[in-house]
Amino acid sequence: MLPLVGGMLLNVVLGTSYAWSTFVPPLEKQFGWTRTETSITFTIIVLNIGFWFLVAGRLQDRMNPRPLALVGGILFALGFFLGSMTNSLPWLYLAFGMMIGAGNGIGYCITIPVVTKWFPDRRGAAVGAVIAAYGLGSGVWGPLAGMLIESMGWQAVFRLYGAMFLMLATVGAWFLTNPPAGWSPAGWNPASQAKVVARTSRDVPTGEMLQHPTFYCLWLAYLLGSAAGLMLISQLVPFGTKAGIPKVATIGLLAGAVGNMSGRFLSAWFSDTFGRVNTLRLMMLVSAIAMPLLYAFQGSVVAFSIGVIVVYYCYGTLLSVFAATSADFYGTKYMGLNYGLLFLAWGVSALLGPIIGGYVYDAFGSYQYAFFAASGLSILAILCLFGAKTPQHEVVPAGPQP
Repeated sequence: MLPLVGGMLLNVVLGTSYAWSTFVPPLEKQFGWTRTETSITFTIIVLNIGFWFLVAGRLQDRMNPRPLALVGGILFALGFFLGSMTNSLPWLYLAFGMMIGAGNGIGYCITIPVVTKWFPDRRGAAVGAVIAAYGLGSGVWGPLAGMLIESMGWQAVFRLYGAMFLMLATVGAWFLTNPPAGWSPAGWNPASQAKVVARTSRDVPTGEMLQHPTFYCLWLAYLLGSAAGLMLISQLVPFGTKAGIPKVATIGLLAGAVGNMSGRFLSAWFSDTFGRVNTLRLMMLVSAIAMPLLYAFQGSVVAFSIGVIVVYYCYGTLLSVFAATSADFYGTKYMGLNYGLLFLAWGVSALLGPIIGGYVYDAFGSYQYAFFAASGLSILAILCLFGAKTPQHEVVPAGPQP
C-alpha cells in the first residue's frame, strides 16, 4: 500500500503542470506577451515530459525507482524556484518550461510501472488512482495559486510552491520501491481475469513490441486524443475569461480537476471489467461530441462547468487506460521503456493541441475553430483504435532481447 500512497503523493505535486493557465494572465499582463508566446511554455513542458519519461523509463527498468523519483521531484521544485526569476521569454522557456517538464517526466514515469507491479490483480484501478492524483494536482494547487497571486504576486507564489513541492515530492519518492521478484497478491488467479481483460502471457521486449502494428495504432490514437484534450487544458482560463465566466481560474480548474481525476480513476476501474480498448473508443467518441457543445454553451456557468468536466474526464481516461493497456499488451518487465515509447505520443501531441488553441485565438480572436478541430482529432483517434488487435489475436514475430 505504501508504494500506492507514494505514487499518489508525488503525482499530486507533478499535476500542477495542468494549472499552467492560472499563471498566463499575470505573466501576459506584466510582460505584454501574446497568447501564442505563453502557450509555447506549456508545449515545452509537455515535450520535455514525454522525452524524460522515455529516458527515465529505460533507467527504471534497470535500477531502484526511488532515487529516480527523488531526482524528478527536485527538478520539478527547482523549476518553480527558477521560474520566479523570470524576466524574459527565453528564461521562462528554459528555467521553468524545461525544468518542470524534466522533473515531471522523470517522476511521473516511476509511479506507473511501480504500481502495475504491486497490483496486477487490480491494475486498472491502481494505475487510475496514482494518475487521478496527478489530475487532482491542478484542482488543488491551481485555484490556490489564483487566490494567492492576487495578494502575493506570481513570483512569491512560484517560490512558495517550490518549497512545498520539494518536501512533498521527497516523501512520496521514498515510498516508491519495486516488489520482490516473483511477487503476486495472495489468492490472485490471472486466468479468471484474462477472460475479461485482454492480456499477454509474457513480457514483450521493446524491439519486439515495435514490430507490432498494434503499437502504432495505439500510438497514433494516443497522439490524436491527447492533442484534443491539451488544446482545451492549455487555454482553459483565457477561454473561460473570454466567455465571461466569473472566477474562471477557480471554477474552470476545479471542474477540470473533477473531470480529469474522475476519468483517470473511474475509466481505468471500468476498463478492468469492460476492456481497455472498448473504454478508450467510448470516451473518445464522447470527447468528439462534447468539444463543440462546450463552445456552443460557453456563456452559462453551469454548462461551461459540465462541459469542462466531460472533456477533462475523456482526456483523463487516456492517461490511465493507455498505461494499463501497455502493461496488459506487453507485460511489466520492460514497461518503463515500452510505455515510455507509447507515452511519447502524448509528448508529441503538445505540438498540436496547445499551439492550435493559441494560434486560432491570435488569428481569429475566438476559439471556435479550435474546438471543431479538436473534435476531428478525437474522431481520427477512434479510427486508429479499430486497427489495434488484442494480444490473443495478433501474430507476434520473434525478436531479440533488448
